[in-house]
Formats: sequence, structure tokens, C-alpha cells
Amino acid sequence: MLKSELIGMLKSFGELVGDIDGIVWGPFVLIPLLLIVGVVLTVGLRFLPWRELPHAFATMWRGRRHHPDHEGELTPFRALMTSLAATIGTGNIVGVASAILLGGPGAVFWMWMTALFGMATKFCEATLAVKYREVTPDGKFVGGPMYYIKNGLGPNWKWLATLFAIFGTIASFGIGNMTQANAVTANIVQLSENYGLILNPWIVAVVLLILSGAVLLGGVKRIGLVAGTLVPVMALIYVAGGLIVLAVHIDRVPGAIALIFESAFSGHAAVGGFAGATIAAAIRFGVARGLFSNEAGLGSAPIAHATAITDNPVKQGLLGMLDPFLDTLVICSISALVILVSDQWMVPGITEAGAGTLTARSFSAAMGDVGSWLVTTGLVLFAFSTILGWCVYGERCVIYLFGHKAARPYRVIFTLVVPVGAIAKLSLVWDLADLFNGLMAIPNLIALLLLSPVVFKLAKEYFDNRKTALLPERDTHNSGEGA
Repeated sequence: MLKSELIGMLKSFGELVGDIDGIVWGPFVLIPLLLIVGVVLTVGLRFLPWRELPHAFATMWRGRRHHPDHEGELTPFRALMTSLAATIGTGNIVGVASAILLGGPGAVFWMWMTALFGMATKFCEATLAVKYREVTPDGKFVGGPMYYIKNGLGPNWKWLATLFAIFGTIASFGIGNMTQANAVTANIVQLSENYGLILNPWIVAVVLLILSGAVLLGGVKRIGLVAGTLVPVMALIYVAGGLIVLAVHIDRVPGAIALIFESAFSGHAAVGGFAGATIAAAIRFGVARGLFSNEAGLGSAPIAHATAITDNPVKQGLLGMLDPFLDTLVICSISALVILVSDQWMVPGITEAGAGTLTARSFSAAMGDVGSWLVTTGLVLFAFSTILGWCVYGERCVIYLFGHKAARPYRVIFTLVVPVGAIAKLSLVWDLADLFNGLMAIPNLIALLLLSPVVFKLAKEYFDNRKTALLPERDTHNSGEGA
């Protein structure tokens, strides 16, 4: 009797969480709020993220090293890679396929829109994170929404900063740990079954525990070192594989791009196994999956950017805006085009639950077994890197709540939770992770709007000074010519 009552309570709780999650991530709360903030910040910055994209890449390249007099923990490049480690994940493979299955090819266009406006959001997040960061007694540089809310908006807003830190801590164990570990295990076990092998999930869980512990217990500098190596390599391999597929189907690429634009504004009728989708569905699922993938506005990425060794917040803001560009406009676009040119999205029998399979089948159609290996490896490495990045996020939230001495106990607990997630059934955990991930965004978005004048002023000063610094060189050169 007691067991049945417990099951009933868990079921009711799960339904409640699902209902709240549906409201938070629904069409009337978080999605429009995220888009509105992105548009307001883009216009307020006078489209700076789009105009200064080449300068941002140049800053990223220079950010591989740092000036010895500048303060911080990680080089600007490694801070960006730590952020990307948490951002680039299953959304780049499974999320894209899911968006196409539910919203049609037009959903990809709306994913692009979230990234274009999300660049301004991430620019502001990273800039504020460095501007209002603090240094703990043991030398850690801590920042993010909880700090720019407290230090930027003042003591009356401290409650909002505390809410963000609580939501971020809980979310780190869900979306940043258990669900990712589960994805790693599921994909490795599935790959072994494809070759007639039976692999005990516990073996994967133990190996994942050892690998995670070796990196996570070393602290943020070791995480930054591993992320700075792993993220570029895995992203380049995945993108290279995608480009090979597109090269094989080069004659279909223009048609796929045209289909994305046409479907974005006209919907897409049922064809093959695809059930069809309206314009509303394309917008809804494109925006939702785009935001899930690039995390613009959720408040997670600025926690990593706050660790950067830099002398100007705007410099790291420029790197921050590359997050959604690289995540969505590059990696997600590769996934989407591969799916569309392969025509696998129209094969009967594929549902949202088989979104990951759709991407693997699309790669395999052009590359054979190599395609399956590429997608599975990508999923595993993307998920593992997400665990690394989210450990930094959760640790910084815990430091804000309990002080710097809580950092190491948190990393130990976070590491021990990894194998639990690897073998657990996660339906309720997924819903809770989704919910608290969404709840993180609300305090952050409020702060971004209220502190946007600070960012606008910092950006103007930075680029005005940059222009002034270049003028003497030009004047000297011109005077020489005149002489």
C-alpha cells in the first residue's frame, strides 16, 4: 500500500512539474521574454554584435594568451571554451533533429534568429560578469548573474541574486550532470549493441566517474585546460564530418537552404513520413530548440566568462557573443543541412523520440558506419564537456550561497552524482532540470534589462577609445605622405 501511494505521489509530482515546466517554457513566458530582451539589447547596442563580428574573432585569437598584469583565472580563450563546453551539447545534434521533425525545415530559420539576437544577450552577460565580478579569499574570480544583480542593482535586489544561485545550483545537477551522463551511457551502450556486443551500463558509469573526477576535482583551471583542448577538437571533427556529407550532396545544398526560408514563412505540408507543420510550429520549435542549444539569456555562460584574465569587460563581452554564433549558426546549421540534404527526415516512422537516430541516419546515408560513429562520438564528447562546464556554473553558485570553502565539497558531490545519472531512469529528472534551467533565466533577464545602460556605456567607451588609439598612427602616416 505504501509503495503504491509513493508511486502515486511521485506521478502527481511529476505531472505538476511538467505543467509548471510547460508554463515557464511556453509561448507566453520565457520564449517571448528571451526574444524581446535579445531584440532590445541588439537595438540598444546599435547592432554591435553583427558589425563587430570580425573584431570578436580577432579578440578570440589574441585571447589565447594574456598580459601578465591583467587579473583573472583563465585566458580569455579558455574562458570562452569553458562556456562553449557547457553550451555545445545534445541540443546541437538531437535538438536540431527534433526541431525539424516537429516544426519542419522552417524551424531552422527561427533557430538562426534566436542566435542572431542572442549574440547581443551573451555580449551583455559576459560584459557584466567581468564588470561586477569578485575575488574570493582563496583567489577565485567569481561572477555571473548573482554578482551583477547584487553589485550592479544594489542590496535591495539581493533576494533576486539568491534565487538565481539556488536555481543554478539545482540545475547543475540536472541539466548539467545527470541527464548528460545518462546520454553518454545510452549512446555508448547503443553503439555496442549495433555491433552485437552487450555492454553493462555500470562499466560506462565507472569509467565516466573516473574521467570526470580526474578533471573536475582539479578545479576551474584544469577544467579550462581540458575544455580549451576538447571543445575545439570535437567541434572541428563534427563540422568536418558534416561538410563531407554536404560535399557529397552539394547539388542539394542550395535547395535545402531555400526550403528553410520558404518553410519559415509558409509552413510545410506533409510529405513522406513527415506529418507537416504550420508557420506557428516552425516558430515555436525553432525558437525553443535554438534557445535550448545556445543558452542565450539563461545566465549560465557569464559565470565562465567571469573567470577571464582581462583588463576590460567589453573584450570578454566580444568573446561571449561568439557563443551563439559558433553553437547555433555554425554547428547546428551543419546538423540541419545534413538532415535536410539526406531526405531522412521524410522517412516514415521517425518520431521526436528518435531525433538522435535521425541525425545518425543522415550522416550514415553519405558516410556509412563512419557516420554513426561520428554522431555517437559527437554526442558523447559534447555531453561530457557539458558536465565539465556546468560544474563550474554550479560551483560558483554554491560559492555565492555558502562561501568559497564550499567549492571543493560541491565538486566532490557533483562528481559522485555522475554515475548515478549514468544508470538512472531520468524522466522526472529531465523535467526538473528543464524547469530550473528555465527559472534561472527570469532573474537574469530582469537584470540584463535594468543594467543595459551600463553595458551600452561601456561598449561606447571601449570602441571610442579604440578609434582614438588608431588615429595617431593614421595621422602620422598621412602627414608623412603630405611631406
